[in-house]
Amino acid sequence: MNTTNNPFDRPVWASLAYAPLLAEGGDEARRYRRDVNLFASARDDGDGTSLAALAPLVAEGEAVFVLQAQPAPVPLGLQALRRAEGVQMLATQAIAPEPGKEDIVELGDADAAEMLALAQLTEPGPFLPRTHTMGRFIGIRVGGRLAAMAGERMRFAGGTEVSGVCTHPDFRGHGFARRLSSVVAHAIQQRGDQAFLHAWATNTAAIALYESLGFRIRTGVHVVVLGR
Repeated sequence: MNTTNNPFDRPVWASLAYAPLLAEGGDEARRYRRDVNLFASARDDGDGTSLAALAPLVAEGEAVFVLQAQPAPVPLGLQALRRAEGVQMLATQAIAPEPGKEDIVELGDADAAEMLALAQLTEPGPFLPRTHTMGRFIGIRVGGRLAAMAGERMRFAGGTEVSGVCTHPDFRGHGFARRLSSVVAHAIQQRGDQAFLHAWATNTAAIALYESLGFRIRTGVHVVVLGR
């Protein structure tokens, strides 16, 4: 039986349970609304009841992402389209917002199209038209263009994920991702939450960046893309 009461081991489920207005499903399995994100989760992997409830949440031609510390089983009726390994990192020290000459701006509904375009170009992780409603997002504009952004994605009692960190290729090399990550993480810590994030295990550059900010690897995570 693969089950845990630690929300960091099953952050998708913990986040979906914390923000039911962004979720579809019930007590055994949930997914984010289809315009918010692609993550889904069963409550646990125990007797199969929750896994069975996950399968109907994925329609024909759809795909969802499952992310958890334990190996993710495939519910009957679905198939694993892709598997990958990642890491979960926790901020283990106070993170100060790093300075810079460019103004940091709050991002919201009016910026949604630009945010989506930047995410589709740089692929920081699943990002849909309403992903920005999961938490606070900030960005840096250069000449009116959205050059970089970062924000909050999964959130549950005591923990908030730094996510959506990306920089347009035209503006890389200026430290924008590092600066925005530090500002987001600092704000999370200031309200008393544990800042955490996820990175692909193969993305050594990103892991090194986050380690330099004060994050440390807590555990490996398993990611499986499920489809019908």
